[in-house]
Amino acid sequence: MATSVYLSSPALTINAVNLTDQATSAVLTYSLEQLETTSFGDIARKYGAGSITSLQNNTFEVTLYQSYEATETEATIYGLVGINNCTITVSPTAAGLVTPTATSPKYTLTGTYLESHTPINASLGELSTITLLFTGGTLTKAVA
Repeated sequence: MATSVYLSSPALTINAVNLTDQATSAVLTYSLEQLETTSFGDIARKYGAGSITSLQNNTFEVTLYQSYEATETEATIYGLVGINNCTITVSPTAAGLVTPTATSPKYTLTGTYLESHTPINASLGELSTITLLFTGGTLTKAVA
């Protein structure tokens, strides 16, 4: 079986602002809630089926260096807290954000929600980072 290996260097945008150069970690989780379809007479629990569509319950967690420049982290993130119309795009490569392929797909999470943000997270002698958790929204995958 053939395998492929790549060095992890994903690219991402948050509300169309490219923050790839500020990111140190990115985790996109695609999840469909489990729907129970057990009925009277069944002898075991059943969940979902081909014709049963459940709700997406997606998350995107990203760690960014904190920067207060006009088009960087703080300026992009601060106004997103408490609204559910954030859009995230992420790809395994920078090229995948522009031209997605089967080996470098682009994932778009629309209508996601950012509950909180830590504007200052500072320690003496360390680079300041923030970790954000976006929840909900609809995930799509583009390969062409």
